[in-house]
Amino acid sequence: MKRVKQTDQDELRAEYKPSDFPEGLVRGKYAKRVRESSNIVVLKEEVAQAFPNEEAVNSALLSLIELAQKSIRPTRRSTGRSKKLSAG
Repeated sequence: MKRVKQTDQDELRAEYKPSDFPEGLVRGKYAKRVRESSNIVVLKEEVAQAFPNEEAVNSALLSLIELAQKSIRPTRRSTGRSKKLSAG
């Protein structure tokens, strides 16, 4: 029995024919999946100029989030009880 060289098994053909892909070739087949799994954000030019690096952007956004969470006041929900007492 002859031993098959590993390089012979791993080589790809130089050319492929459309018939090699019965479902057809689809441009951007995985683009949606890549877009959903990436965390890249594109900033407007004015915003990008205000920050020298990603650390500065993250620091500013985190401090803004912290400030927003501190300034949120819990809203009171009416139980309807006060209306019943004042009406009766």
